[in-house]
Formats: sequence, structure tokens, C-alpha cells
Amino acid sequence: MDETFPDLGALSDKELKELISQLSKEETEISYQRRLLHGKIDILRAELVNRLRHKHDGGEEIISGTDVERLTEILAGRATGDPAPETN
Repeated sequence: MDETFPDLGALSDKELKELISQLSKEETEISYQRRLLHGKIDILRAELVNRLRHKHDGGEEIISGTDVERLTEILAGRATGDPAPETN
């Protein structure tokens, strides 16, 4: 799809309806992909929780001092790495 938005006044009724249909189809496809991705993320998170549960049951340390230190830096706003994207 062309990224520029057309001059709506220059479109015929038929062209406008076709554009609506095209964008609706594209939105449906994107929504489907989003749902698939969310499902995959849920599966991965469940696997991670299962692994952490097994580690905990086995007496392994789940959260290290490094993890706590990193979280402290994040919460204090001193985290290194890519900053969060700005919103306007």
C-alpha cells in the first residue's frame, strides 16, 4: 500500500469504497498477525515461568544480585542502554 494518504475529494465513490475495503482487509491481516504474535509470546512466557518454577523447586537461585542491581538502576532512571522512545 502507498504510504501517502490520497486526496479524498479527488476520489470517486467507487475508489473511496475500494480504499476502505483495501484498508479493512489490511487491518484484518495485521490484527491476525498480532493475535498470532501474542499467542507465541504467551507460550514463551509460560515456558519461562515453568522453567523458573522448576529451578525454584530444585533450590536454585532464581533472582541474582545482578538482577536486583539492574532493577534498582532501571527504577532509579540510571539504566544504560537504549532509552525509552519519547512520546509527544
